[in-house]
Amino acid sequence: MPILNWLGRDEALKTAVKTPYRLLEEVPELGYGDKNTENMIVQGDNLEALKALLPFYAGQVKCIYIDPPYNTGSRFTTDGKKLQYDDNLEHSTWLSMMQPRLELLKEFMNENASIWISIDDDECHYLKVLCDEVFGRNNFVANCIWQKKHTRANDAKWFSDNHDHILCYAKNKEIWRPNLLQRSENSKNNYTNPDNDYRGVWASNPCHVKTPSENCIYPIMTPSGKEIWPPKGRSWMCSKERFTELISENRIWFGEKGNNAPRYKKFLSEVKQGFVPITIWYRDEVGDNQEAKLEVKKFNQSEVFTTPKPERLIHRILHLATQENDLVLDSFLGSGTTAAVAHKMGRRYIGIEMGNHAVTHCVPRLKAVVGGEQGGISKAINWQGGGGFRFYRLGNEIFDAEGNINENISFDNLSAHIWFTETKTPFNKPEIKSTYLGTHDNVSYALLYNGILRDKRVDGGNVLTNKTLNVILDDMQHQPYEKLVIYGESSRISQTRLKSLNIEFKQTPYDIKAR
Repeated sequence: MPILNWLGRDEALKTAVKTPYRLLEEVPELGYGDKNTENMIVQGDNLEALKALLPFYAGQVKCIYIDPPYNTGSRFTTDGKKLQYDDNLEHSTWLSMMQPRLELLKEFMNENASIWISIDDDECHYLKVLCDEVFGRNNFVANCIWQKKHTRANDAKWFSDNHDHILCYAKNKEIWRPNLLQRSENSKNNYTNPDNDYRGVWASNPCHVKTPSENCIYPIMTPSGKEIWPPKGRSWMCSKERFTELISENRIWFGEKGNNAPRYKKFLSEVKQGFVPITIWYRDEVGDNQEAKLEVKKFNQSEVFTTPKPERLIHRILHLATQENDLVLDSFLGSGTTAAVAHKMGRRYIGIEMGNHAVTHCVPRLKAVVGGEQGGISKAINWQGGGGFRFYRLGNEIFDAEGNINENISFDNLSAHIWFTETKTPFNKPEIKSTYLGTHDNVSYALLYNGILRDKRVDGGNVLTNKTLNVILDDMQHQPYEKLVIYGESSRISQTRLKSLNIEFKQTPYDIKAR
């Protein structure tokens, strides 16, 4: 398969591996609603944020949507002065920015996942080749064309640019299938029941086929006595014997007076309860740029994004690619549209945004969503509010250059990282610091680390001994457990005794999941 080459490619291929793992530090005052939610907004560089999230969510995401900078030679601004993204990247620099992010995003996808990428003509075809390499050309699903505006730009030098592309790839195209689009009321109106058939409403199709078969060319006698042959160059859809059976089953319609050409009756109850999606998405179905700007303006009138996406567009993608409670990831969150739509649709979500608009745009928008705001898709899906989200920023690097735990990492942050890694649930910090982190699914967790017992001696704080084990059990108030997982620098208790106590020891830093 041909590959794309550019200046800096070799270094870009190493970027994801060289990116350090950082801790995620919650900012409780910026979260809102249900504090036990798994919904996350992460503020920080999305490459580092993706690396920080990977230990928790590798292979768990059902749908990824990203809307990266388009490299159009313009700049994304909020008010004409304040820079959000530098979109004036050289072509090679843009590809070097995208390549490691795509590599990391692939690691988040489960086997039945898909990724959708918005892009315009400037980089679409280069991005297609890059995605073929990362995700596999055989996993390319479609290039959907979105009508982003309806007005004609008569001042354009060549063509009025009225569309964007949305590239869709599956993790495994052999097993991935999109959900069907819901039938509209207009489409259902095409089904009627003029003969009061007990099987319900139906629509009719011609009984002849394009590719003729000699044994299917014969005359048919209508109920009114009229002889009808298939059109020239065609044949009936089945043999004469089978056609006679269809007539007896009341499957053939000759018109109300019984003298029309035969048509095959297809009942609504027998057809797919939805439509296979097509690759052209019109603005009257999924919205356009103007609609998107009006949606964003409700949450921040002073700083309106120039290129947001409408909620109806994201709703179309999530409808095709996910089910309720699936996990959605957007690492270029922008004004928060993906998170807002996922929240309303009952999907779990992770949104990453590097700029301050993670606070100025995403937080107020999602607070309004939790409160039941009625913009965007809310009325169409009967959104009534509820749920919540948690807000995080990137903290220190977990490991130093020698592979040891960074001495600047606090007990609270490391315990949150270990808890999240083990349980995939948010860590609710106890008011009183304790070696005991909590119990999840009948497994209890404890951590021996500087900052909790503040002593590096063997019997002091970081090594599992009979003394420190008693401290842990005291912190647990000696409640019974099915299994106890203890993290520490080393263990001085024999494996035989640990097994008899249903204790699993994990050594720091080697067993901390981050590589």
